[in-house]
Amino acid sequence: MTIVVTGGAGYIGAHVVRLLQQAGDKVVIVDDLSTGDASRVGGAPIIELDIAQPEAKDQLSTLLREVGATAVIHFAARKQVGESVARPVWYFEQNVGGMANLLAAMEQASVSRLVFSSSAAAYGQPDVGIVSEKSPAVPINPYGQTKLACEWLASDAATAWGLRVVALRYFNVAGAGVPELGDPAALNLVPMVLEKLAAGRRPLIFGDDYPTPDGTCVRDYIHVSDLARAHIDSLNYLERNDRPYDVFNVGTGEGSSVREVIAEIGRVSGLDVAPEILPRRPGDPAELVGDPTRINDVLGWRAEFGLPDIIASAWEAWQAGPHRIEI
Repeated sequence: MTIVVTGGAGYIGAHVVRLLQQAGDKVVIVDDLSTGDASRVGGAPIIELDIAQPEAKDQLSTLLREVGATAVIHFAARKQVGESVARPVWYFEQNVGGMANLLAAMEQASVSRLVFSSSAAAYGQPDVGIVSEKSPAVPINPYGQTKLACEWLASDAATAWGLRVVALRYFNVAGAGVPELGDPAALNLVPMVLEKLAAGRRPLIFGDDYPTPDGTCVRDYIHVSDLARAHIDSLNYLERNDRPYDVFNVGTGEGSSVREVIAEIGRVSGLDVAPEILPRRPGDPAELVGDPTRINDVLGWRAEFGLPDIIASAWEAWQAGPHRIEI
């Protein structure tokens, strides 16, 4: 098979590319390299392209035909919540516009299988701590709105011309499959804490008065290697004639608090991780954990790694990078 992976030079994309290569699949990457790194993809060909640009549709269509693509895994998107609030129009242009170009190109090239990188941000602030795919999707920021809009667009394409699609709603992704594929951007809790520690500063906790066991927010942390495996399982699912669902949570069903995550980083690293407590941030739900029952039962996927594995691999990757912390 030939799989085209948009955003394949990024943190999650590179892990999926590696699994595809290990399985013997041909991989072609489309990435504008604004946040991706070409050195992470094991020699796979990279087409440098911003898929949200108007001319990208025809370029993508031509590429899909030329490489004989059998499926697409779509990661390429902007993903910073704060930035989406500041630049909502641009976020819709980038994320929804990019999806529209990709779907048009896939239709033109008769490529009918798509695995889409969605997000638990589609749920917004649910009134329950553990959310299933049946929970209302009411995103509270433009980033989450664009992810949900892309799901709608893909669903409409399925009705219109027979696209086979799976949208994976990720929860909190962290860790590294191998040290060289660690998360390079300090946008999520684990790398943010490591960045603070590398700078000789205390990690931050935004609010310790939530209605949770230790007062800090609780989230579902998924190892990036488990998440990468979910994409491979989704490709296999798209080969079935009977596909009852097109949206799956990718989570563990178990939550860890911010304080627990920071404490685990301290245990693994041996560093003093005493946090600085700041006021709550607007829009942070007290608890957000994914119910994985559907993906467990239908795809046969289950998370293999827990929080200790996630933190140990993230620490190993950090120490292999340019900002190693001297103990």
